[in-house]
Amino acid sequence: GYDEGDYITAFEHLSKAAELGDAESHRKLSFMYRDGIGVRRDKKKQVRHLEEAAIGGNHAARYDLGFVEFGGNRRTDRVVKHWIIAASGGQKQSLETLKDCYKQGLVKKDDLLHVIQSYQAAIDATKSPQSEAVAEWERVRNRG
Repeated sequence: GYDEGDYITAFEHLSKAAELGDAESHRKLSFMYRDGIGVRRDKKKQVRHLEEAAIGGNHAARYDLGFVEFGGNRRTDRVVKHWIIAASGGQKQSLETLKDCYKQGLVKKDDLLHVIQSYQAAIDATKSPQSEAVAEWERVRNRG
């Protein structure tokens, strides 16, 4: 597959999974089209797959889409919105990028504070009793 360098097979499998709505497959297809891996480079298809991944809830794809749009049309308001959505969903790189945007005057302080709260809520929501129990077990195990 993709990680092993068999890009023809990977493309077939990723395309099928993307047709079924798998957001991460859309994101990987965007990389293939961006870099010309196993397919001809195609900016429109790259963006279309990133958009599909972002719509499907893939926050990393939303972050990537912000950079693609920043490099293309420089509409910073739209780019910042992508990063706000991604950070609010728990995507750390977007949060860090928004902090840089704040330093550059592209994001208001109140907006950044709201995003930080949303980011923390998203991170907290991913913590389950099971993951907390594993973390506690790791802490206890590492003490001995």
